[in-house]
Amino acid sequence: MSSGAMRTPVSQIIHNKDDQDADEEPKKKSREDWRKAKELEEARKAGTAPAAVDEEGRDINPHIPQYISNAPWYYGSQGPTLKHQRPQHEDERGQLDNRGPKGLDTTRIVTKFRKGACENCGALTHKRKDCLERPRKVQAKYAESILVHDEHLVNDAAVNYDEKRDRWSSYDPANHREIIEEYEKVEEAKRQLKAEKLKNDPDAEISDEDGNEDKYVDEVDMPGTKVDSKQRITVRNLRIREDTAKYLRNLDPNSAYYDPKTRSMRDNPNPQVPAEEAEFAGENFVRFSGDTTAQATAQLFAWEAHGKGVDVHLLAEPTKLELLQKEYEQKKEQFKSSTKTHIVEKYGGEEHLQVPPKSLLLAQTEEYIEYSRSGKVIKGVEKPKARSIYEEDVYINNHTTVWGSFWNAGRWGYKCCKSFIKNSYCVGMQEPEGYSEAHPTSSTSVAAAEPTHIPPRLPENSHEKPASEVDSAPSSESSSSEEEEKPEKKKSKKKSKKREKKKKAKEQRKHKEEKHKEKERSKEKKKIISEELDDRKRPYNSMYDVKAPTEDEIEEWKKKRPRAEDPMLQFM
Repeated sequence: MSSGAMRTPVSQIIHNKDDQDADEEPKKKSREDWRKAKELEEARKAGTAPAAVDEEGRDINPHIPQYISNAPWYYGSQGPTLKHQRPQHEDERGQLDNRGPKGLDTTRIVTKFRKGACENCGALTHKRKDCLERPRKVQAKYAESILVHDEHLVNDAAVNYDEKRDRWSSYDPANHREIIEEYEKVEEAKRQLKAEKLKNDPDAEISDEDGNEDKYVDEVDMPGTKVDSKQRITVRNLRIREDTAKYLRNLDPNSAYYDPKTRSMRDNPNPQVPAEEAEFAGENFVRFSGDTTAQATAQLFAWEAHGKGVDVHLLAEPTKLELLQKEYEQKKEQFKSSTKTHIVEKYGGEEHLQVPPKSLLLAQTEEYIEYSRSGKVIKGVEKPKARSIYEEDVYINNHTTVWGSFWNAGRWGYKCCKSFIKNSYCVGMQEPEGYSEAHPTSSTSVAAAEPTHIPPRLPENSHEKPASEVDSAPSSESSSSEEEEKPEKKKSKKKSKKREKKKKAKEQRKHKEEKHKEKERSKEKKKIISEELDDRKRPYNSMYDVKAPTEDEIEEWKKKRPRAEDPMLQFM
């Protein structure tokens, strides 16, 4: 919305306060004034009232937004205007290259003191407190005749923002030529002095440290260098074109890694090439060459010494650290040699220390040994096997095997008698405790496997009947004998079934009794252990016996173990 309200700068309001009376101060708009301004704006938009006119007589469109039509406070507009939105003329833009006169005005010479001039020098352009000349013995105010020039005053009538704040305003670049000429005169004088020195003393050495300040920038055009003349630092950011790139040393993709960002290859690209023949052995080669290893050992020694209470530092006291390290190495060697001589004096064996070099120890011999494809010796004598320093195959206490030849239920023993007691006397083959439980005797299993029903044996006749009598025997005798055998078979079957039932009942009772006994034993053990020992001091595996599980325990475990793959598990 267009508005004809003026925005007076704050500085102008403060300035006008001093000149105007209290009654003439600008008053705040009342509500009635705001209402009238609003009605006028609406009438202008509707076309019933004439539009606002700027200072040039142009109509201002009432539909222009307020943020466009209102001029900023520093523009200094006195009424409604759009001039701040239009391009400025060339004469109003200002010129940064306008140079006003500077320095003293030599066109006019003053010989008498003027009223209001500087009391010290007599110039009219400044006062005594701003005078830059030294205080005179006789001031210009009291002197009979003076000779002074006034300064040129700088014109502050700047057109725009840039011209007002131009730091090089009224500067003449020709003034810089004086500085160059002065520098050239100094350099010429230095050259003449050097020539005279060389003429008088041809062997004299002339140092360029004082004169040549730009000695670090002599090779600016060298390829691959970046020079900062302020810091005197050269930075390599490119490789010379004649050098072979690191990634071309070995084209195998599985060789040393090349980092393209930092252009570094730390590992050796050709490890099979000897170090003295390799042109490039990786950048890590530099890290482990020269005094780097010595520096690392010195730093480690300094840390260890500091940890043991010796006040020493690698960077603060390098000489002290080096002397301490040398002294430590000497004492260490002396201690080693003294302990070596002491052991040799006590135990002997000095002749074994005088061993020939390894090249002679592992040299070829004249012994010829020929082997077959299977590895057997065909010709020559096979090398003897290295035997232990301990005695082997020594049988004690009537044993026929050594200790450790038998293992069962996590315990070692003798295989001959299956005894788990070391250095015990052999009493022949016997089954140890806990071994019979794990492996039940074959007699019981065989007895269980034997059939319970034994058919009755027929009575044997003392004399045989002749064949004619047997053949002529009537059928009544055979039928009667069959009838007698049937009830006997039924009776034997009933007895065998009763025996099987009794055995099963006995086995079930035994099984229940054993379970009950095991539970009671485990409870008693837990009580004893909890009473006697703290849980933290309890020995390992003290809650149960270390022995092989019995067949009943294995069968019970198979019944009770969970089966995750069972599809009916979730319905149980």
